[in-house]
Amino acid sequence: MTPRFLLLADVVEQLNISMAQARALVRSGELPAIQVGGRGVWRVEATELEAYIQRKYAETRERIAGANEDERERDDVEESG
Repeated sequence: MTPRFLLLADVVEQLNISMAQARALVRSGELPAIQVGGRGVWRVEATELEAYIQRKYAETRERIAGANEDERERDDVEESG
């Protein structure tokens, strides 16, 4: 059975980022997480990590589409000018 919550180290491994980057994502609220235990260790729900990844895919698609649109507009201007 897949665990419901992941350690921040698991997030680091899955996203191939540094621990500092993972902590920054959690502290900014971009990657929802909870603190548990007396030492306040961060845990990320597996579904939240997947949702974060899907949001990043969507943002990337939008950015690429916008860049392609900008490129087409520049080509149109160059052709008419």
